[in-house]
Amino acid sequence: MKTLATALLLSAALGCTAAHAQSQTQDKTRDQVRAELGQAKASGRYTFGELDYPPAARQDAGASRDQVREELRQAKYNGQYTFGELNYPPRAATAGTAPKSRDEVVAELARAKANGEYTFGELDYPPAAH
Repeated sequence: MKTLATALLLSAALGCTAAHAQSQTQDKTRDQVRAELGQAKASGRYTFGELDYPPAARQDAGASRDQVREELRQAKYNGQYTFGELNYPPRAATAGTAPKSRDEVVAELARAKANGEYTFGELDYPPAAH
């Protein structure tokens, strides 16, 4: 009985496979595939071996060398560029303002607490607008 069931299942599977193979049509001819391969090689989308894997994505022309140098010069001037770990994190440059003293910061905190603009913890977050 098991042999009969196995034979029936095997023949059904082979029949389905044959029917599926016959139903598939060939979409492209050999010449079409060769033409596509030639186009892929010409455009750099086709690689062979492991040296070029994954293929590098083509990048659009970005900023020119002079534009990048100008951006770097501007970032250095504004204090946004640092080198190494000594100046990390970079400080934003404040034009023409001196840093606040400790007394000014304490007074500003007292004003914020008095106006209800200061919160501590998560119970009253976000602070209510007044």
